Amino acid sequence: MQRLLVIHGPNLNLLGKRPENYYGTLSLSEIDEKIREYVKSKGMDVTIIQSNSESEIIEIIQKADNDFKGIIINPAGFTHTSVAIRDCIEAIDAPVVEVHLSNIYAREDFRHKSITAPVCKGQISGFGLNGYLLAIDYFDKEER
Repeated sequence: MQRLLVIHGPNLNLLGKRPENYYGTLSLSEIDEKIREYVKSKGMDVTIIQSNSESEIIEIIQKADNDFKGIIINPAGFTHTSVAIRDCIEAIDAPVVEVHLSNIYAREDFRHKSITAPVCKGQISGFGLNGYLLAIDYFDKEER
């Protein structure tokens, strides 16, 4: 069975408390449940983690290489600051898709630059939960 890894970055555990106009009304556990249901409907399996720690995210990505068909990551605030996560993504063989709940290009100027996107297969931004589902669809169709 094909396996996907979903990584939620810092502060996504606070969904439901963060501005709804950017992040919607779903909690992280509700998003995770919808991801699990969708992945199951595709005949795949998923591991989902959330971490507020840059070093933990790097360790997870390094250990995940070659164990998953692909990685879906929402690096959250690390999108704009973490050269270390970027370098880790670039170094592994597993394809990575970057996802953001909000449209980072319609927000504050500092959010317009993603350090991590250039080393990912692609980026999906601004579609809320549907961004994760679109990334799952990519991996469902992608040959590896």
